[in-house]
Amino acid sequence: MSENPQLKAILEHIETRERELADQAEQFRARIEELTRQLGEIDAESENLRITRKTLLTLPTPPPAAEPERPGIPDHPAYQQILTALTDAGRPMRARDLCQALDLPILPKNTEGIRSKLKRLVSRGILAEPEPGLFARPDA
Repeated sequence: MSENPQLKAILEHIETRERELADQAEQFRARIEELTRQLGEIDAESENLRITRKTLLTLPTPPPAAEPERPGIPDHPAYQQILTALTDAGRPMRARDLCQALDLPILPKNTEGIRSKLKRLVSRGILAEPEPGLFARPDA
């Protein structure tokens, strides 16, 4: 090689640029490897979802769940009378109001008896108690 300083400077510049390009190429290869790995993970998850969808679509449709049986109204006719009075009133009522509606004397034994029956109907899900002491049909 000649000792031409201009040629030497050009060759050094070319070598420097070659090293820079080699470094950049190595960085790109590393990024390509990482992106390829990530793409593989995404493809695998997509395939799992596709298989899951296909499996779910081939399963037979389960029968609808049966509604739980609601306990019936107790046999005593007073319960039916209470429900009728509440339906006729069309509004929530207190035990004292029901005694009046049922033509019972307003005595503690009567109001407590009615209150006890109302609480039993609430516990069975037949009536609702929107606030303490106030009873209503749940569908009203």
